[in-house]
Amino acid sequence: MCELNLPRRERERIRQRQDMLAAALALFSEKGYHNVSMQEIAEKAEFAVGTLYKFFKNKEDLYKALISEQADRFHAALTEALRAEGNAVERLRSYVQAKGRVFMDNAACVRLYFAEHRGASFNIKAGLDSDIRARCELTLRRLESVFADGMASGLFRRTADPWHLALALDSLCNAFLFHWLEERQPYPESPDILLNIFFHGLME
Repeated sequence: MCELNLPRRERERIRQRQDMLAAALALFSEKGYHNVSMQEIAEKAEFAVGTLYKFFKNKEDLYKALISEQADRFHAALTEALRAEGNAVERLRSYVQAKGRVFMDNAACVRLYFAEHRGASFNIKAGLDSDIRARCELTLRRLESVFADGMASGLFRRTADPWHLALALDSLCNAFLFHWLEERQPYPESPDILLNIFFHGLME
């Protein structure tokens, strides 16, 4: 259901929840997950701490909601790109562009996840990582199907397994994005820069 069609009270609850998540992201990004309290998040969001606990059981619950919603946005954007109209090359081009856009638009949350991932407690990671892995697996399977479609149509030669090609292209995108995240170099504006590396390599 469109948010505009929801009752006013429900729309207000959604807005409050988003304000809380935004405040948590800002504080986690600045101080790290373990150095932020629920009281600080409530103050940042301009709510009573009791109101915060009406939405989230504890800080771990809030963190999981924050990362899970981010993963949902990633998954939705990439799924839409892979379902775009056009042949396999056009859908791959759409995928490379969408991956760069959603990654860069949400860099703060990406940095937070990778900064806290290794040091997070078992309770924080339990369930969360498996959920994210499941979304990534589904996206890769859809990417695999694009390569399979390209082979079936005769656009691509059958020189490699579609699954291996999906992993290779996704890894190439990730390499450029992580370099961008560390401010080493920009992510290519044209998806063809990545696709040309992928399709043509270095040899004539």
